[in-house]
Amino acid sequence: MTAPAPLAGLKVVEFTHMVMGPAAGSIFAALGAEVVRVEPLEGDKTRTLLGSGAGYFPMYNRHKQSVSLDLKSPEGIAEAKALAAGADILIENFRPGALDKLGLGYDALAELNPRLIYCSAKGFLPGPYEKRTALDEVAQMMGGLAYMTGPPGRPLRAGSSVIDVTGGMFGVIGVLAALEERHRTGKGRLVQASLFETTVYLVGQHMAQLAVTGKAASPMPARISAWAIYDVFETRDDPVFIGVVTDALWEKFCQLFSLDDLWADESLRRNNERVLQRDHILPQIRALIGNFTRAEVIERLEGTGIPFAPIGKPEDMFDDPHLLATGLLEPVTLPDGRETQLPTLPIAFDGALVSRPATLTPAGADARSK
Repeated sequence: MTAPAPLAGLKVVEFTHMVMGPAAGSIFAALGAEVVRVEPLEGDKTRTLLGSGAGYFPMYNRHKQSVSLDLKSPEGIAEAKALAAGADILIENFRPGALDKLGLGYDALAELNPRLIYCSAKGFLPGPYEKRTALDEVAQMMGGLAYMTGPPGRPLRAGSSVIDVTGGMFGVIGVLAALEERHRTGKGRLVQASLFETTVYLVGQHMAQLAVTGKAASPMPARISAWAIYDVFETRDDPVFIGVVTDALWEKFCQLFSLDDLWADESLRRNNERVLQRDHILPQIRALIGNFTRAEVIERLEGTGIPFAPIGKPEDMFDDPHLLATGLLEPVTLPDGRETQLPTLPIAFDGALVSRPATLTPAGADARSK
């Protein structure tokens, strides 16, 4: 069966690096758009990153055509302008003003192609901070996410490039809105997305909590949970997360684990009352769960409606039976020829995912001296 390609026919050109811009382009590519990514002649720097950056290029550059151009040469600039002239969408995430100096800014290209939707993905929206250099981690630290993620006094970045990717997603949302508008007006538009403002949007729930309660939110490891049982529990072997989030599920949980004494206590029948007595309840639950293996806990909870989760690692996902059954992992050939599988977009159209094989070409394979 052919994978859905709802954006087939759209032409996207990318002047991007690192993660935020390529992440935005990867969404269009996965959805069937023709995406041409402009790389320097030596290839994008993320191709050769080590450590935690080694996965950036294969994750965010599948299903794209790669064109290597020398943007310091008149020929390279001319080719770049030709790409923009024939594109529906342009995505860039270089420092403010960098492409303007090359004649590739929004104003210049909108004259060349009035229908062009120009997505500018930056660290900050225009304002006092806009000239600062920002990366995912900078935004997480500034915007309050690192404070909320780590224990008190130990700010900690989230475990993936969540702001880069989410910021890119907001850019895509803006572009799709501008595309819909273009159907009516015939004109393109400048769309701007940013890392810092994305972070602040994500921590907005904690800002709202302060507005509602009058108390600042505590970091997540020290927070007062909205539910009494909503935590990671140690079993005889591996940990498991359990969340009892309604009064009906509390009754079911007590039945499943024969917690007759706790169920008999009518002061625990309502969630908020259980939260206030969390210090009384949790030690009993921890001791109980510690008598079982993780598999035994999961067997009891499966199909009951009670939220639970084994604590997974990224490497576990390659063999996850659900992911293998749904087809979320698509076959990918890495630039050096090795084969792997990586997750496609978690979106289904009429029940079908957009998963399809991808081949990443080596650096310089499509290099052209224009």
